[in-house]
Amino acid sequence: MTAKICDSTAEAVAGIRDGSTVLIGGFGMAGMPVELIDALIEQGATDLTVVSNNAGNGDTGLAALLAKGRVRKMICSFPRQADSWVFDGLYRAGKIELEVVPQGNLAERMRAAGAGIGAFYCPTGVGTPLAEGKETRVIDGRTYVLEFPIKGDVALIGAYRSDRMGNLVYRKTARNFGPVMATAGSLVIAQVHEVVETGTLDPEVVVTPSIYVDRVVAA
Repeated sequence: MTAKICDSTAEAVAGIRDGSTVLIGGFGMAGMPVELIDALIEQGATDLTVVSNNAGNGDTGLAALLAKGRVRKMICSFPRQADSWVFDGLYRAGKIELEVVPQGNLAERMRAAGAGIGAFYCPTGVGTPLAEGKETRVIDGRTYVLEFPIKGDVALIGAYRSDRMGNLVYRKTARNFGPVMATAGSLVIAQVHEVVETGTLDPEVVVTPSIYVDRVVAA
């Protein structure tokens, strides 16, 4: 399986449809594929459901996409932080939906989508509003809540390097959600610092194999 090496970010995000569920990597700004998000803004897709750890920081990246009114719903762990004024304003005005998911559950729900797991039981959130309306089960004396996979129509992720096949390596904490999102997206688009010749990367450090990656762009 060989990914397509795109000449531009516009080419990389071409064809993303209105109403798509878009997984966007990053922990805050670390590992966020900002140039791909900017290209998505220019591309014009709207009515999106976005899955990310945060709900945007400052005025760039995901926050800029939110500010354009392109996102119908956010699924995230940390919708509010000191610089989340764009999301805060939209939410208080009733212009965006929110689903809060505990961080571990968020990662595991995407991992489950990539692994073909239909659902799983997890104790996180039991007895809180996050579990309201969800099926629960007592297993070995402990209560668990049933969680379902999160699958994306598109995953936009940031990596450090790619070879020409699309094998990806990450740099330190910028790795965060990229690997699980790559398994959970139907169309996986990676923004990297550089594309190197196939065979250059040590196979032992490849985190996301090319079989999961559809498009790569150096930005």
